[in-house]
Amino acid sequence: MKHSIKYIVKNRFAHFLYYRHNTLYYTVLVDDEEYMFPVPTDDLMEATVEATERAITLMRYIRKAIDVGAFVRYYE
Repeated sequence: MKHSIKYIVKNRFAHFLYYRHNTLYYTVLVDDEEYMFPVPTDDLMEATVEATERAITLMRYIRKAIDVGAFVRYYE
């Protein structure tokens, strides 16, 4: 990833894509390229899951996904 985490989350929104095997998948648009990242439901506890979240709210998951190579380009 060529962008910093700060650049990825600043003034952007993440959009819910799908749920599979105790993981939510969100996308975020960065410079006209859409990226997908996982959010494990184990971490959410009693949190409300919204279809659209501010990317900064999910920054911890984006950072973790970048670190493990799970922040990937999303192609429909």
